[in-house]
Amino acid sequence: MVKEKYQQLTNTKILNKILLIVISTFLFSSITSEPIEYKGKATYYGQHWTGRLTASGERFYSDSLTAAHKHFKFGTILKVTNLNNDSVCFVKVNDRFPKSSSFLIDLSYGTAKKLNFLKKGVIPVSLIPVDTVNIIKIKK
Repeated sequence: MVKEKYQQLTNTKILNKILLIVISTFLFSSITSEPIEYKGKATYYGQHWTGRLTASGERFYSDSLTAAHKHFKFGTILKVTNLNNDSVCFVKVNDRFPKSSSFLIDLSYGTAKKLNFLKKGVIPVSLIPVDTVNIIKIKK
């Protein structure tokens, strides 16, 4: 009987260790997983759009660090990297543009200025979603 109890205790300890390893592996892999990176072409929209409403209901200001994207939820913060010169800028998605567009993202004039591509007009970029903030639409 003592031998059976000892065997049960040993089996329980082994199962607990296996369970602990499986759980910690799952938690560790979800914490350290790399964020998804998207690569494509970016363009910017000019200053003449200043003051107009975006698709999210916010007013567009050309000097703001905002962007239009086809799919990302409004309020998503993206890390945008200019792959030509490695300059980085963080932008908030607050507008949409046509899904048929060949561009990955449409950036504000202010963002284009920070990423140093005003003269080029179109650049290769990488996008990494960082966070999401809520955008509240104000009804008039």
